[in-house]
Formats: sequence, structure tokens, C-alpha cells
Amino acid sequence: MSFVHRPVYWLLAAVLSGCGGGGGGASSGTISDPPPTSAGTGQTLTLTLPASGLVAADLAVIVAEGDALSEAAGAAYVAARGVPAANLIRVRVNTASATLSAAEFALLKTDIDAKLAAAAPGVQATLLAWAAPSRVVGACAMGITSAMTLGYDTRYCNPSPATAVCTETAASPLYDSESRRPRADLQLRPSMLLGAATLAGAQALINRGVSADATRPAGEGWLVRTNDADRSVRWADFAALPAAWGGALQLNYVDNSGGAGSANALTGKAGVLFYLTGLRSVASLDTLQFRPGALADTLTSTGGLLPGGAGQMPITAWLDAGATASYGTVEEPCNFQQKFSRASVLIDHYWRGATAIEAYWKAVQWPGQGVFIGEPLAQPFRDTPTFAIVGGEYQIRTRALRPGSRYALQYRLGGGTTWATLAEFTGQRGQPLDGRAPLPPAAAVQIRWQGPCADNAASLCTLAQSS
Repeated sequence: MSFVHRPVYWLLAAVLSGCGGGGGGASSGTISDPPPTSAGTGQTLTLTLPASGLVAADLAVIVAEGDALSEAAGAAYVAARGVPAANLIRVRVNTASATLSAAEFALLKTDIDAKLAAAAPGVQATLLAWAAPSRVVGACAMGITSAMTLGYDTRYCNPSPATAVCTETAASPLYDSESRRPRADLQLRPSMLLGAATLAGAQALINRGVSADATRPAGEGWLVRTNDADRSVRWADFAALPAAWGGALQLNYVDNSGGAGSANALTGKAGVLFYLTGLRSVASLDTLQFRPGALADTLTSTGGLLPGGAGQMPITAWLDAGATASYGTVEEPCNFQQKFSRASVLIDHYWRGATAIEAYWKAVQWPGQGVFIGEPLAQPFRDTPTFAIVGGEYQIRTRALRPGSRYALQYRLGGGTTWATLAEFTGQRGQPLDGRAPLPPAAAVQIRWQGPCADNAASLCTLAQSS
């Protein structure tokens, strides 16, 4: 991680701008005289850097009351993850049906929202502990996780599915965002469907997610361009990633665009951490060994149309093969790349410390027709940031910096409202920050850490501040 080390007498050359949004940035400006450099009370100023990734207390587990599998899977999840008892919400839902009508869904969501408001208002995300229903059908179809997150709204799905009209849809506020608290920052709770058809399958999935945490796996990612041109439209994003990551992750781009169909699928690979491709059905999954926490999907029309995929491979096949989370669409999306995961965004957020539910939701720009499935809290690249005074200077360690974005450590003098910069840092892909900054002068009364805003990554906001 590169950084520019500014001594304490360096003055800001221009007023910082764009500190609105979720972080609530304070005013900034210049100071007229170099501050004193004696180390006094300034040495005691410290702060806590924000951690990436949701935790168990942030998640509500929604179970279908009276459904034995849903009740047991929900209980298993709560026990394995330590989810607070208040966050286990029981609702009436028909798990014998693959679909909910828009009217039925409206009643279900109203019930869930009311119960969350009463029992667990701080919840930031939800897990639906069932396999069906998986979609909401009205004038068009939405994946149930997208409807739960965004509300059922035809802006997010095709208005005329009967005539197979494919259109652009509304974008998700979560796409490639820096939000760590989606309910607080963006007024929505991302949702994921557990998707397991048996209790044994649910327990195996949960165990994979838990065992993935903080492992920082050295497994490989596979990004495959197949000879199915319509389903391989993500290939340009795939192709750039091995070089972009520069060995920080072992990513492999396979180009079979001109080859035989038999070479479209991986076989016999171990340690698979990412597998993104474009096929109607992916062969040889039973020959692969996925690492705990693995993310995998294929760009095809109806993989999310559970349980059967309407003749295409259902996304549950990825979980059955050992992946921990996946994504697919529930009605004809055409091959808009924005309706599927963008590998560069997915991998970046996951590596920087996001959980599976956050990384996947941030990777799909137009998710309305899709459904996210898996173990939401899997977090193989958990970030444990530290901010300490070592050897007479600040030491800042984190893997959460956004590539290309600016971060700054600043201080404010007593009686003043302006902020001066101690050090600036720029995020670099695949490189954790181990940065240093000088201590502020003795007259400093406050320090703050600034970076991209939760609701607008192009703007600068206060991410942490001393008391």
C-alpha cells in the first residue's frame, strides 16, 4: 500500500470537499502558522478504525414457522454463528410453493419488518432459512432476496416477461459501495436465501462458512470464457484480473472462446476459491474441491429459477458441489452484464474483508431479477484493523482500503475548527496498508480518519474520530 508521509508542519493547500453523505465529514481548511511539534498530550490521541464485514448481531435469521426443515436449519445457523435469540424471526410462509404473489409477499415483508422493528431494530441484513419460495411474481418476477432487500418494484424486473422483452432495470444502491452498515447508510437490508433442501445440506453449508472465517486462503480463482459467446460477455472483466492482482491472489483466466465444448469446464481442480463462468450448465463440478468460503456462479438465464432451473443448472448445484455462496436470475434477464456479478468488484470487496452477502450484493449492479443464496457471514479475508502508537508515531494497519481512493489522517487544534493532515494514503489492489504517520502536536485535541463515503465512494467522509 503506497502512502505519502506528511510532517506535522505540512499545511493543507486547499479546502477538502465532498464530506457529506453517510460519514458526516467535518469542515476542513488551512492553518496559518506551523503548529508546535513537541510531543505532549497529542501522544494520547487515538481512535478505532472501522472494521469491515457484518457480524452475527447484524443478521436476522428468518424461519418459516411450522416448517421442520426451516426451523431446524435456522436453529443450526443461530447456534453455529452465535446470532442473538432476538434476531430469530418466525413468519408464516408457504414453503411448498416456489413462488409468492406480489400481494402475498407484501404481507410477508410487512410482518418481517414489524417484527424486526420490535425485536431487533439494529439488524443490517437477513437470512431466509428455507429453499422455497425463491421468487416473487407479479407484473414481473424478482428474486425473493432482491424483493426482500429492495421491495417488490417493477423498476427492478422486466415489465413484460411474457413477451421476453429484456430491459435495463433499476440499480442497487449497494453496488460497489463502501457501506459497512447498509441499513444505517442506505436504508436497506441485503438478504440471502439459505437454499438448502435438506438439514444435512444446510449444516454442511453452515460449517463451510464458519470454517472459512479469517483463513486468508491461498486457493485459486478461475475465470472462464467459454465458447458460449452469449453467456461469456463478462470475459473482458475476467481477462484483466490476473495481472491486476499481481500475485496477491492466484487468479487464472481461461479463454476457450474458440475451443471445443469439452474444454469449457474445469476438471480435477483443488483449492477453488472463485469460479465464474458462462454456460447453460457447468459440467464436472463433482471433480472439483472448493475451499470453505468459495464463491461461484455462471451467467445463464434461469439458474435462480429454483428448484429446477427450468432446464438450466440451478444455482443450488454450486452449493451441492461445495461452494459457499452463489447467485442467479429468476426470469429472462438477457445477457446484460449488470444483472450478474462483476468479478472485479466481487473479488475486491471479499478480499478487503466483506462477508459473502456483502461482497455478492456489492458485485451486482442490477440485482432485481436475481436471487443470492448461501451462507451470508462467511468471511475468509476478515480485516482486523489496528491503530496504535509505536516508536513515537502512529502505525495504521488494515486491508480495507479501496483501490485508487484517498485516505487521510488529520488533527484539529484546541479552539479551532480546521483540520490539518498528518499523512495521506492511497489504496492499492491486493496490498494491505501498513502505514506510518507522525503524532500531532501537543495542542491537538482531536484526530480523525477520512476515506470514501458509504453512499458515494467518490466523496470524502469521516470514517473514525477520536472523542
